[in-house]
Amino acid sequence: MAGKHARRAWLSVILVSLLAGCSQDRGFADLDRFMDETRAKPRGHVEPLPEFKAYEAFTYSAADRRSPFEPPVEVQLTMAEQPQENNVQPDLDRPREALENFDLKDLRMVGTLQGPSGDLYALIRDSSGGIHRVRTGNYMGQNYGRIVGVSETRVELIEIVPNGSGGWVERPRSLSLDEEQG
Repeated sequence: MAGKHARRAWLSVILVSLLAGCSQDRGFADLDRFMDETRAKPRGHVEPLPEFKAYEAFTYSAADRRSPFEPPVEVQLTMAEQPQENNVQPDLDRPREALENFDLKDLRMVGTLQGPSGDLYALIRDSSGGIHRVRTGNYMGQNYGRIVGVSETRVELIEIVPNGSGGWVERPRSLSLDEEQG
């Protein structure tokens, strides 16, 4: 038994001496010097990310006007060439709808709704702040404007206006979605 205790004592002495040898401050001078040099160097600067402008949607509102790349058309020549016999005329016997009391420039498209059967309705704000639901076939504007198409961003209509010589002509018009007013 005395031999077992002696072996344990020697093993403990060897372990303590190994630990004491490893704890001395030798061998770390180069590491300390490297750390000091690294700390002394100027620190890097990360550039901030560039700021991007947000995408702004553009609605082309001159689609119903003459292209600037085509020569102007003489108005007198066009009217003289048109046949005087024209079947276009407004239906004055039909009951007028609510939006026919407003000028077309006073009406704004503010959104759309889809009905349960898939029909697309346009939401139109009048000049007094009222919101009206319209669809293809409804009338709006003071020039007998009949709606011929409704999309998510646009209402297409055909107005019937006097041609200046006692007859009537059809004129395409449209209202685009008013994105400025949320």
